[in-house]
Formats: sequence, structure tokens, C-alpha cells
Amino acid sequence: MCPQTSGTSGTKSQADLIYAEQLRAKRRFAIGVAISWIVMLMLLVFLFSSTNIALGSFTLKTIHIDKSFIQENIAFIASGVGVTIGISALSILLATILALLAALGRLSKFPPIYALCTFYVSLIRGTPLYLQIFFFFLALPQIGIILPGFWAGVLALSLNYGAYMSEIFRAGLSSVSKGQREAALAIGMTPGQTMRRIVIPQALRFAIPPTGNEFIAMLKDSALVSATGFVHELMWRATRVGRAQFHNLEALIVAAVFYWIMTLIFSALQSRLETRMARGER
Repeated sequence: MCPQTSGTSGTKSQADLIYAEQLRAKRRFAIGVAISWIVMLMLLVFLFSSTNIALGSFTLKTIHIDKSFIQENIAFIASGVGVTIGISALSILLATILALLAALGRLSKFPPIYALCTFYVSLIRGTPLYLQIFFFFLALPQIGIILPGFWAGVLALSLNYGAYMSEIFRAGLSSVSKGQREAALAIGMTPGQTMRRIVIPQALRFAIPPTGNEFIAMLKDSALVSATGFVHELMWRATRVGRAQFHNLEALIVAAVFYWIMTLIFSALQSRLETRMARGER
């Protein structure tokens, strides 16, 4: 018995050593990535530091920015962040509903429903988002439908992203095994009950993480709504103050920083969501 116990203990010790080495390797990698990020961020800051460095007969000049302009107008530009997030949040909510309905329609055996959903997806994916925004804002008034710039943007983003996200939901619906559907029917569930209680909940679990990625992309695409000139979101405020004071570089840098910060925050939340969903699956 003693040799076996000793052997088992030795195996466990070796496994612990391997696991500890893997943890150290992960920490070293994470530290290396963090240091690299800090170095690149410092280089980026230096690039816009208005510094001149003489290297013999050659002078290295970095980009000059007006810091006083940034200090005076950063609050005005930042006040558009809430509008940007609001547009994106409303749009992703409507896009999710449209995507689910379109995915269900594309799996339908009823020809008119299938045709309607595939026509919608083809039409929206076949035209630019920029055109769709202007269509709802400028073209619809000719037939008596007048939408404020905000809702024209929300509608265009919803329809556009709903068409692309329908493929995510269709894959989620298709991922539910046929055996589960047959088991639900065997215990007396109707097709509608099977869809509501078995298929859709599992499809949503599959589709939620990619939907988070779509929301992050929508945060940036929402800048196109500023083209209407009536939605005072982040991009609109940056371009307005930049043009008015002839400081487009500084204004766009400020807007870019805010977009970057929002992307980092929501990407971190997205990563945590994916981790939690993965734990739930296990």
C-alpha cells in the first residue's frame, strides 16, 4: 500500500508543479501584454505631444495639438456620449427582436413568411447603412412620413443590424438538437410551446454573446447618424466645435478617445458575459 500511496503523491506533486508553471506562464504573458500596451500608449501620447527633438542636423517634430481647446471643449463633446449610448441601446434592442423574427421566418416552412424574411435580409444587406439613414430621414417625408433624426437613425441601425444578426439567431435556433424537439413533442408540447420553452431560450443563450459584439460595433456606427445634423451625439458635437474653431484635429482626437474608452468598457463587460455564459454551459 505504501508504494502506491507514494506513487500517487508523487503524481499529484508533479501535476501541481505543471499547473503552477502554467499559471506563472500566464502571468508572465499578461504582464508582457500590459507592458507592451503601456509602451504603445506612451508612444501614441508622445506622437501628439508637440515636442521637438534635435538629432544633429535633423529635428524630430511631433504633432502639435492645442491643449487649451481640448480643455475648453471636452465637456461639450463628452455630453454627446449619453446620446450615443442611448441610440445604440435602443437600436440593439429593436435589432435583436427583428433578428429573432427574421431567423424564425427563415426557418419557416410557409413560403410567404420565408420569402418576406429573406427579402428583408437581402434588401437591407444589399444597401449601405449610410443610405438607409438618409432614406428614413430625407426620403420618407416625401410620402408624408416625417421622422426626427434620432428615430430615423435608430430605425436604420435597427433594420441594418437586425438583418445581419438574423444569421446569428438562425444558427442559434438550428443548434438545438432535433432530439430535444422530438422529446418535447413526445410529452405533449405543441410546436409553439416547444419553440417558446425549449428552442428559443437555448438559442438566446447561444446568440447573446455575439449580440454584445454587435452592440460594440453599433456604438461606432452610430456616428453615421450625425450626418442628419439633428442628433447631437458624440460625433456631431466633435465636428461642430472643430469646424467652428478650426480645430478639427483636436476635436476628432477627443471624440476618438471617448469612442475608444466606451469600446474598452463594453468589451470588458462582453468578455465577462462570455465567461459567465461558458460557465453556465459547463
